[in-house]
Amino acid sequence: MSKRHFPVRPNLEQLKHQAKDLLRAIRRGDADALAELREHHPKAIEPEEARLADAQHALARAYGLASWPRLVTACRMTDAIWRGDLEAVRVLVTKDPRLLEENARGTAESNWGPPMSYAANVGQDAIIEMLHGLGAKDVQHAFDRACLQEKIETAKKLQAMGARPSAEAVMWSCETLSASGLEFALGLGAPFADRDGNEMAPVAMLLQTYSRHPAGKHACLEIASRRGIALPETAPMAVHRGRMDLLQEHLRRDAGLFRRTFSHEEIYPPEAGCDGDHSLALHGTPLEGGTLLHLCVDFDEIELARWMVEHGADVNARAAVDAEGFGGHTALFGCVVSQSYRCGRQTDGKFARMLLDYGADPNRRASLRKRLRFVEDQEMHEYRDVTPLAWGERFAGKEWVNREAMGLIAERGGRI
Repeated sequence: MSKRHFPVRPNLEQLKHQAKDLLRAIRRGDADALAELREHHPKAIEPEEARLADAQHALARAYGLASWPRLVTACRMTDAIWRGDLEAVRVLVTKDPRLLEENARGTAESNWGPPMSYAANVGQDAIIEMLHGLGAKDVQHAFDRACLQEKIETAKKLQAMGARPSAEAVMWSCETLSASGLEFALGLGAPFADRDGNEMAPVAMLLQTYSRHPAGKHACLEIASRRGIALPETAPMAVHRGRMDLLQEHLRRDAGLFRRTFSHEEIYPPEAGCDGDHSLALHGTPLEGGTLLHLCVDFDEIELARWMVEHGADVNARAAVDAEGFGGHTALFGCVVSQSYRCGRQTDGKFARMLLDYGADPNRRASLRKRLRFVEDQEMHEYRDVTPLAWGERFAGKEWVNREAMGLIAERGGRI
């Protein structure tokens, strides 16, 4: 069985239930449960002799923690930080000062960092000051996390403790589409570049990032433009920038603009620093060969999309079909398997509702293939002759599947 992923904010009660479920599965001989027990428990245990402590230990190890007690401590620490419980955090680190340096989630690797850095992610300034007073040393990492999460007031407090913008400060703000974080880092003298001095790398990050926050992205790209970065004067870049005025000008020059489909390189231009590996441009439903409306769905540009439809864009326009027969999907498919949904946006299905209200066909069929990155399953998957609902039902990465949108499509006659 593959290693589990420990949540950013773990819930101890849920984990206790998981351990009991694992124990029951072990005792009934479930193959996956037995494999997990063998992989993560140091002793060879017969299924009928397994105890709850054995299941707890195996579960903790599967999550990447050393033991069940360490998992419990991680849950208590992170919960106390989220709640701003200064005394609970103080008791934990006073009892075991090693916790000041270990990742708050107890795992060997966690970019959220030790307790002070973890607190910086969620803007818990009083906890940061207390931990700093107790000897926490991760001031710089905490500062970087505060900038990444757009906790600017927290970052200012950490700056007063000695933190300075790192070589990656600008890149982290671009990763999360944080305009305030970007302005803050630049104001402290950070160069608009990556650690190698590449001025286009931040732009590429803004375009290819997993994050979805239209207003933040627009503002960051305008910051880049004001600093003299030449952004391609194309219709896809106008969508990236949220610039309706630029789209109007493109439409004036090209009456067939909304019928056009765009290559990957037009959507993620190499001249803007975008990577030649197409899979590193992180989105949900494939965008290559899509129309501007397809782009709007994945980037959560609903106002631009509504304006386009009101000015003649066809909600049933199909993406280009490649030589192997993949493509042909409409924008509605993008509401079902959605990077915006994965990032906590479009959770109310409003984009799907808008497209359906304008006549989107809930049963158009297409063939798609998709490879996700930075997840456990990075294999290419193929989905032949699917409707939007079948696309969602069969898609390998369930965290990308918007069930609210699927419900709306089903209500309008969509079929699997």
